[in-house]
Amino acid sequence: MPKEGNCVIAQSGGPTAVINASLLGVIEEAMKQHPIRAIYGAKNGIIGLIDEELYDLRMEDPEELKLLKTTPSSALGSCRYQLKPFEHDEKDYVKIFNVFEAHNIRYFFYIGGNDSMDTADKLTRYAKKIGYDICIIGIPKTIDNDLVMTDHCPGFGSAAKYIATSVMEIARDAVVYPTNIVTIIEVMGRNAGWLAAASALAAKDIGAPDLIYLPEVPFSVDKFLDDVRNIHKKTGKITIVVSEGIKDKDGKYIADMSHKFGIDAFGHVQLGGAAFVLENIIREEVEKRVKAIQFNVLQRSAAHIMSKTDVEEAYMVGRMAVKYAVEGASGYMVAIKRDSDSPYSSSTELVELYKVANAEKLVPLAWISHDGNYVKEEVLNYIQPLIEGEVEIKFEKGLPRYAKLRKIMVPKKVV
Repeated sequence: MPKEGNCVIAQSGGPTAVINASLLGVIEEAMKQHPIRAIYGAKNGIIGLIDEELYDLRMEDPEELKLLKTTPSSALGSCRYQLKPFEHDEKDYVKIFNVFEAHNIRYFFYIGGNDSMDTADKLTRYAKKIGYDICIIGIPKTIDNDLVMTDHCPGFGSAAKYIATSVMEIARDAVVYPTNIVTIIEVMGRNAGWLAAASALAAKDIGAPDLIYLPEVPFSVDKFLDDVRNIHKKTGKITIVVSEGIKDKDGKYIADMSHKFGIDAFGHVQLGGAAFVLENIIREEVEKRVKAIQFNVLQRSAAHIMSKTDVEEAYMVGRMAVKYAVEGASGYMVAIKRDSDSPYSSSTELVELYKVANAEKLVPLAWISHDGNYVKEEVLNYIQPLIEGEVEIKFEKGLPRYAKLRKIMVPKKVV
């Protein structure tokens, strides 16, 4: 028999253009499921559970909720908070499960990436330890596309579409003058180069980028200069895309050649700046006219150019998470399975959270050029279906009309 009780949804990690489509999928499916009564949203991810800050999502205007499907960023707020292993420190777990019990939470859905799946796995194991009856399901999200056990991740397709489109536009801008120029574009990707690889889709339109560097391959400044010089002699105009996480054979980040970075809550180096380091090197060694462009957060929440495939799959995994949970599944992530490439189709399946937590899916070396400065056709075949389709976005006074939630707080019950 399905559990009768309430559910809570939380979002974590970096925003994406489609993370709210998953949120809407959970909300709409939860409203259809009779065992689920109240539907809550946790403010700022797992922190909202620790602090007992919950929104009553049934109090939202249905029309505003519908707009979540095309609203970027995390509507419930996010966090980068790491739960310590409960074997070492149970303090946060006690707070969270006190909130679960006080509000009769029997379903918990966590939308996020690698670290979020780790959190969901820890909560699943703790629930078993204390005998608390709850279904916990992870819902994938990350523009980095580095979650294992799933063909790809919601958020990646739209970010890839934005990157490829922007590279097309930047490359067109760079060729209008007769003078030489080197343009270096930096995209996100700490250890996985999927986003940088997506820029190769632009080459079908304008032949750029000329060079692509991924973190999967050790980066050599000397080899890089040789690559740039060879193209510079032929055309004088070069467009280069680099992942923020490119590093040398010793594991030192290229961005770190100029300064040190901070560390986030999960111990990850906070990157950014590789393009500016390379800009200075090229200016000194090859060409004085150099431009460095860092997409930064623009690639995460570019809802104006969302992929319809991405939106619909993000919505799908949200809905399926609820269906699986009501059927009794717990301790799983909803993964996307690619059923066909032509025509493209996909479905969902469940994978154990512990197999996903803290693991990374990298671009296969076989999909990267022998010289390590470009990608092969296999990457394009993999990414192409994920960027396809356009989304009709509601506009108001010339600007996108995004969801405006009331965010009515649920009265606290835990003393």
